[in-house]
Amino acid sequence: MKNPRSCSQAELFSMINQVSFAVNDMTLYLDTHPDDDDAMAYFCENTALRKELLKEYAARFGPLTLDSDSENCRQCWDWVMQPWPWEGVC
Repeated sequence: MKNPRSCSQAELFSMINQVSFAVNDMTLYLDTHPDDDDAMAYFCENTALRKELLKEYAARFGPLTLDSDSENCRQCWDWVMQPWPWEGVC
């Protein structure tokens, strides 16, 4: 995987989408296979990666989610004033 710090906004957004899909897919799988240790490890690894990517995106381009907003926002709802990912650049 490419270094997130050297990615463009569109590349970083794409990486977040891919990892988010993996996390969501593993959530569904683990609902029916809760004792699969390999799946749980994969889920934890991708959840941590997703959190890191969201933090990087928020620091550089503004937050995508409310949970990635808390460290980067000076006023409570400033994040909504940022350009949305689909506006222009992405």
